[in-house]
Amino acid sequence: MRAIDVSMPLEVGMAAFPGDPDFECERAHSLDRGDPYNLSRLALGTHVGTHLDPPIHFIPGGATIDRVDPEVFNGRCRVVRVPDHADSVEPEHLRRIPPRTPRVLFRTRNSERWARSDRFFPDYVAVSAAAAKEIVDRGIRLVGIDSLSIERDSTRTFPTHHELLGHGTIILEGLCLARASPGPYDLRCLPLRIKGGDGGPARALLYPR
Repeated sequence: MRAIDVSMPLEVGMAAFPGDPDFECERAHSLDRGDPYNLSRLALGTHVGTHLDPPIHFIPGGATIDRVDPEVFNGRCRVVRVPDHADSVEPEHLRRIPPRTPRVLFRTRNSERWARSDRFFPDYVAVSAAAAKEIVDRGIRLVGIDSLSIERDSTRTFPTHHELLGHGTIILEGLCLARASPGPYDLRCLPLRIKGGDGGPARALLYPR
């Protein structure tokens, strides 16, 4: 089955969450300058583009990205379409998810906005704290969304992150799901193996089931 790449390409000038480091890439060695090979220098934050949040991102003493079982990131998942009129993902949007679904990716109106522009938009659709509790109660091991943060919280107490990561549910952010129809898939996703990492830039692919 042909894979659907749902990752953001890493490129200079790409959107970054406000306050996060910008992605930088420059040639350190260049064939055009007479060097024997091309080689680039990268500078990036651990939460650039498509990336995974492990518990240590918000939970003191939580697992770092290199200590999370890679099986969590790979396997059966379901893409759930959230109606365009919804400003947040709420418990009602989980009602049709089959029991024992281990991974859920929310496709919101964010995906269509990313398809039109690569600029950051602050009014992105995010997951509410109530929905986060429902996700935990359902035993979902990984939850993904098509925004650079799963949460939009003006209080900066981050209840959605604390609810999910505090119960061991891993978060996958920065997805581009415009080409992924709702339904079942196999997710294949691996973050960089950063020792002690509080986040993991990743490539994510969906295979229709």
